[in-house]
Parts: sequence; structure tokens; C-alpha cells
Amino acid sequence: MRERVVLFASFVICLSGSCAMATESGTQPHAAVERAGLVFPLESPPTPGCHASTIVETRDGKILAAWFAGADEGEDDVGIWVSRWENGAWSRPVEVVNGVMSPQRRYPCWNPVLFQPREGPLVLFFKVGPTPSQWWGERMVSEDNGATWKDQRRLPGHVMGPIKNKAVQLEDGRILCPSSSEHAGWRVHVEITNDLENWEVVGPLNDPATMGAIQPAILTYPNGRLQMLCRTKGKGFISESWSQDGGRTWSPMSLTNLPNPNSGIDAVTLKDGRQLLVFNNTKKGRSPLNVATSQDGKQWDVRLDLETQPGEYSYPAVIQASDGRVHITYTFLRKSIKHVVLDPTKL
Repeated sequence: MRERVVLFASFVICLSGSCAMATESGTQPHAAVERAGLVFPLESPPTPGCHASTIVETRDGKILAAWFAGADEGEDDVGIWVSRWENGAWSRPVEVVNGVMSPQRRYPCWNPVLFQPREGPLVLFFKVGPTPSQWWGERMVSEDNGATWKDQRRLPGHVMGPIKNKAVQLEDGRILCPSSSEHAGWRVHVEITNDLENWEVVGPLNDPATMGAIQPAILTYPNGRLQMLCRTKGKGFISESWSQDGGRTWSPMSLTNLPNPNSGIDAVTLKDGRQLLVFNNTKKGRSPLNVATSQDGKQWDVRLDLETQPGEYSYPAVIQASDGRVHITYTFLRKSIKHVVLDPTKL
């Protein structure tokens, strides 16, 4: 794989919620970075730990982020928290759902995914259960762009919802939810729906005995062609599968040349036709965190280092907003969520 050398590497130092750009080796901050800062300060987080953010543009043009948070991943007090980006600042995070089953039983929540379909309310998918091998999918909706939430319900037994990364709505209206399961090995599948009520499950798309994979991201190309990129277990590289018919069938899964240290990724198809990937460009650890672009999904050029310091910078979520800007959120040291805004024309 040919990687383009990043000429302008930068990182962000955030203290008490205020952020200033700092540079490595005297270089200038990357021209594409318009904003970088924490959703909430490290000194006064709403919870001891947080992870697995998701981001969406609501119908009123605002940016909404969610993540799971509590004492630590997998603890019973972990719920789903939400914050709204307005007027250049993030609102105070609030917990919108938890895993309380009864006065005696509470389970952790996991991996929220926000999704705004072309029609209908904003949807929040999430998982509930003691472990990833035992969790189940739930969803709730908001008819006021994330201000309030209602109609929490469990998804059908064979449906998990998008497992980490956002759903993709195709031109024909079908919604493709990239999903996976871990109860019988790491298996990837796609859940397809027109109305978020009736579902078709395609897959599994891999054999966990030869290639365990989870947490796919879906990219779109002309003429119904799709690409799936996945986190892998023990392989050291991102895997891929291709569809030529709008997600109804998929090619055998194979490894790319993109490193993967058994950590989550996300990707988005830009309005100019390029593909943009956020990933840990390493086979071990969860730093650095990088942005790469591609014209064809095969040849990727690393354009930007989001983080290069030691620590965990992981589980990115990425969208392109209606104004063309790219918004990225990711786990920052398991203590906060980082938000970065990019001008993709400068990548």
C-alpha cells in the first residue's frame, strides 16, 4: 500500500474545555482542521468513563452526538448520553436511556448509533445486555431533533440494528444497517429495511473460523456498487467486501492493506465522490488515529493525523454535513469524546 506522507501533522491540547492548536516539530496545523476540541472537559466529566460515540446532522441542521458512559465499559450503570452542538459549543451531556430492567436488574448499554432517515423521526439505535455476546438491539425515536426521546422498543430477535457505524439510505429508499454478532464468533451481516419495522438480514458474510470481523462501515459508489470495510480479529488489517447490486449479495471477505489493531473504524462517501476513512493506522494499540481518502476504495492515501500521542484514541464516527464539512467524533483516553471539523476540500 502506498501511503502519502502527511506534511502537516498536528494534535490538540485541551485544558478545562478550551482548545488550542499545537504542532509537532514546528510544523503548522493542517489546513483542513477547522475545529478540534472535547465535548466535555477532562477535569469535570459527567461520568468516569465513556466510549463509542456516534454523530448525526439533524433535520434542523444541528449536530448531535451520543456515546455510552458510566463507571467503565460493561458496568451496570452505563447508559447512553447525548449532547448537541449549537452556536460553537456542546450542550451539557444528558443521559437519555439506561439498561434498567427492574428494581433488581440493570444491564449496561453499548454502541449507540444515530440515524436520520429521509422521512420520519430521528432514530437512536443502541444495544443492551451483560456482554457483546449476550446483548440485544433496541431503538428509540425523537420527533424534535434530539431534544426529547420516546417509543423505546426492542428490535426483532434476529435484528441488532447498526452495530457501531451509521446506517446508509440508498437512492431507492432502502436503509442498510451494517451489523455484526459475537455470540458464535465474529460474524458480519447487513440488515435491510424500508420502514424500520420490517427487516431482511443478508449474511453472515464471513466465516469466523478463517476471518473474524465485526463493526462494518458501508461506502457507496455509482450504479449500486457498495464497499464494506470491517474491523478484524487477529489479522492486523481491515477487511473488505463488495456488492454490485445494492447490498443484496456480497463478495467473499478479504483483507485490505489498511492496518487494523482490532479497533473500530468508520468511513463516509463524500459528496465529491471520494471515500474518507478514519482508523488507527497501526497493527497494535489505539494511537495514532488517522484520516485517509481514496478515489476507488483500493488505493488509500493517509492525509491527516488526528492523534499521535500515546494513549487511546479510538472508535471514530464520521459524517459529512449538508454544508460540506466533515464532522468526526472519537474516544479520547476513555475520559471524553473529541470532536473535529474538517474542510474536505483541503485534504
